Amino acid sequence: MARIDALLQFVYRQGASDLHLRPGSPPIVRLHGMLVPLPGQDVTPTLLDEMLREIMDDDSFARLEADHDADFAYEVAGEVRVRCNVFRSHLGVAAAIRMLPGRIHTAEEIGLPPQLLQLTDLKRGLVIVTGPPNAGKSTTLAALLDHINRNQRKHILTIEDPIEYRHTNVQSMITHREVGRHAPSFERALRAALREDPDVIMIGEMRDAETMALALTAAATGQLVFATLHTPSAAQSVDRILDSFDGDRQSQVRLLLAESLRCVVAQRLLRRADVPGRVLALEVLVATYAVSALIRERKTFQLPSIMQTGRRDGMQTLDDALARLVRDGIVTAEEASVYFTSREALRGDRMATDPGEAEAA
Repeated sequence: MARIDALLQFVYRQGASDLHLRPGSPPIVRLHGMLVPLPGQDVTPTLLDEMLREIMDDDSFARLEADHDADFAYEVAGEVRVRCNVFRSHLGVAAAIRMLPGRIHTAEEIGLPPQLLQLTDLKRGLVIVTGPPNAGKSTTLAALLDHINRNQRKHILTIEDPIEYRHTNVQSMITHREVGRHAPSFERALRAALREDPDVIMIGEMRDAETMALALTAAATGQLVFATLHTPSAAQSVDRILDSFDGDRQSQVRLLLAESLRCVVAQRLLRRADVPGRVLALEVLVATYAVSALIRERKTFQLPSIMQTGRRDGMQTLDDALARLVRDGIVTAEEASVYFTSREALRGDRMATDPGEAEAA
């Protein structure tokens, strides 16, 4: 067995989410959100080069040479799949390796609320899952696609860089395409997707304006589109899309977004206080008529207020989600305080009563 295969198996069995390899330090894993060095020798440049050659093909080395970083997936046959980013740093070549779960977790297992599962019944529209890296966005999307796969007869097309979760056909037909291997870019893959008869399209990341525009077009003309962004909140996701366009084009995109957006989910992963592991905290913006009107009328600054008053429509703010987790003893106040957005929530005013009870009162 290759040396790095044994290391990946060990890290996976420890329950770590990430492995970092860099010259001059031992391997470091992220366990329940915390970085922990593994016992043993420091990684030397020679050792790291030998391990990377065990998992990188010629194409990956060519991308590393040309772009100074390379993304790819790797599998230890039958046990571990990982997503790798190899990059050049001030220390030399380094690697960040994400462990992918051996199976796709259900929506119930990862704690998605029922209103998010209802999104899988939509015939068309755009659903955005956003948050920082290592917030579980891919796991959320995989759970939603798995729910469709098990309950509906659809053609699901995923466009990723690299492919993270491999779905097998149950009720639906699944097609995976990897950017760099099966298509030159997200934009090209998405243009082709519109001619490939999909019912559902999953875009691993909307990285540029053209990909966003094509995603909106697909969502407005008959496909259900799931996509990710790297933004801190649901409201900022809307602004991120609009700010990617200028002038008349922004006006057109604004109308498309108002028409096609169905939901934005912003998520964080927090360390649990009750059992080992992490738990999701979700902010949910549902594209009601009022939300669509604010997008059309250039009043997106009011979206946070809409979420505060839209609980009956399935919305919730991140602060309310965090307060509920603290009140239920699932996370500590100290852990949650890093993510609170308002001073009121940070003082604990929202932890005293259930947000739904307060609204009913």
